[in-house]
Amino acid sequence: MLIGELARVTGTPTRSLRYYEEQGLIVPSRLDNGYRDYADYLVDRVIQIRGLLDAGLPTRIIKQVLPCLDKPRTIHFRDATPEMLATLEHERDRMNERIDFLTRNRDAITNYLDAVKALA
Repeated sequence: MLIGELARVTGTPTRSLRYYEEQGLIVPSRLDNGYRDYADYLVDRVIQIRGLLDAGLPTRIIKQVLPCLDKPRTIHFRDATPEMLATLEHERDRMNERIDFLTRNRDAITNYLDAVKALA
């Protein structure tokens, strides 16, 4: 698929897709006319990338984590440094805190809606 279709399917601006390519997060093939050709599996990959970016991970970390999300799982950085592991642990803990925060807010909204509906 061409970049415009990938952008439409994933809701990702073409500029972002080009940035993901520059960062080595996705690798399209090229058609004879030089246009980028994105394989179907890249739809899920782009969605994963966006989710990780939304969670606050920088692209340099995402690039190293992406292979672990594949099935079958392959780990390409067996020589991960202690700093890298500490960074990933920190990011995981930060995500857990965000999940807890979002869960509390969701529950508060649900309780509010339930109370309002009970009055109606």
